[in-house]
Amino acid sequence: MSRPLGRMRKRAFALPLVVGLAATVLTWSGPAGADSDAAARPGLTEAIETILADPRMDGGAASVVVADAAGGEILYRHEAGDRLMPASNTKLVTSAAAAELLGTDYRFTTEALAAGRQQGSVLRGDLYLRGSGDPTALASDYRKLAAEVADRGVRTVTGELVADDTRFDDQRLGRSWAADDESSYYSAQISALTVAPDTDYDSGTVIVEVFPGAAAGDSPRVALTPRTGYVEIVNEAETLPAGQEGTLTVERRHGTNEIVVSGGIAAGDGPVKEWATVWEPTGYAADVFRQALEDEGVRVVGKTRLGRQAPESVRELAVHRSMPLKELLVPFMKLSNNMHAEALTKAIGYEKSGRGTWSAGLTAISGYLKQAGVDSSRLRQVDGSGLSRMNNFPAAQLVELLLSVRDEPWYADWARSLPVACDPDRFVGGTLRSRMCGTPAALNARAKTGSLTGASALSGYVVDKGGRELVYAIVLNNYLASSVKSIEDAIVVTLASSDGDGATTIKPLKNRAAEGNSDIECSWSKARGC
Repeated sequence: MSRPLGRMRKRAFALPLVVGLAATVLTWSGPAGADSDAAARPGLTEAIETILADPRMDGGAASVVVADAAGGEILYRHEAGDRLMPASNTKLVTSAAAAELLGTDYRFTTEALAAGRQQGSVLRGDLYLRGSGDPTALASDYRKLAAEVADRGVRTVTGELVADDTRFDDQRLGRSWAADDESSYYSAQISALTVAPDTDYDSGTVIVEVFPGAAAGDSPRVALTPRTGYVEIVNEAETLPAGQEGTLTVERRHGTNEIVVSGGIAAGDGPVKEWATVWEPTGYAADVFRQALEDEGVRVVGKTRLGRQAPESVRELAVHRSMPLKELLVPFMKLSNNMHAEALTKAIGYEKSGRGTWSAGLTAISGYLKQAGVDSSRLRQVDGSGLSRMNNFPAAQLVELLLSVRDEPWYADWARSLPVACDPDRFVGGTLRSRMCGTPAALNARAKTGSLTGASALSGYVVDKGGRELVYAIVLNNYLASSVKSIEDAIVVTLASSDGDGATTIKPLKNRAAEGNSDIECSWSKARGC
């Protein structure tokens, strides 16, 4: 249902409260000055404008909107229609469209199919591995598929192992994704067949674990998860003297599956764990499945062939079904998983038009936005995750979406996927789990974070002091500071501390070196606080 952005209403100031932000934690100091003259205090508008006047935003751009969730009344707006880079706030659109267009019970499937006749323990023909884009498929899932094939009595396949990834097109990387991110796990290639090495479901990647040698000068030991021969480790690293600062780097060479481990790790240090993308995830999935078949005593005589569609005459030997979308939304949104967003975008395209492409998926998502009352002509979306710097969203359209979804039957499942401020559980707090602690926003504010170099966003919901639910979208761009997260937090804590009569005064600390670098989502760095 469409709700127009109404006139901004200024609200009188009530109880001034001051919050100091240290590191990623807000320190709540409690109410002060309750007996002072209310007429002299700023209202919500003045309070937020003061926060946005932070010197870190000098020369930058901000688009901010706050609305009453119940009626849609706009309580505050600042450059509401300016189109800025939303970073991972793009996932709000993609996830909502997936819930509506695919349904929260939607599951991806991965199948083992026989193309040929089985005579005793021999399959005379090819064995197909067909994927539909499951970004949560683990090596253990491929082992279960292989075990089911063996349980069907197959011990020898005379033909080839064929990986059918044709549900999606062969465009592996999103539009204008940075070339220097290609080795980084948050920028993995997208395929209808892939493998995730962990239960964060970082599809299209391997985990590289480096252990120091026994003494300085020794070569470190390197281990891979999952076990695969699809990538080659080039170990150029050395063990440094005990106590020396490590300089280890792990990076995949462009266009290859050579993962170079270089630099040094100090003797006696614990292992260093890094995630690296693979080149061509279809082949990666096929390799993991082929190894699983061998472990189950199933021998494939022929070679592995990639990218050929299974004929209609195939017979199902085994099938793996992913978790339903309502569960997948949790790791997707809590950890801001880019690959989930892109797999869902292409899945939407396939399910709605028969074409598993970014173009088809984004067209369907745009149609959903119009249906939801969001003016999609005022924004540009070129991928599902927000990794592209070509995405442009105004805060007004994000608020329109956040208001609209509250009426949907799937809203509870979708809202549950949003990170929760200061909840320490990674799969509850997500990318907000160390933010706004010690304030009225803690365990209250639910929002999607977003971070790229010079772009930061925070959009979601918070309940104010009087029990009123507020919707907000904060998109900040073109700043030169290392981070503006405390500015976002100050706005949300201001909202949480406000009531029907006015706002509180929240002051973000300036020049916060401890805030760290927010060029990427904190979860993408695998930082302990995320």
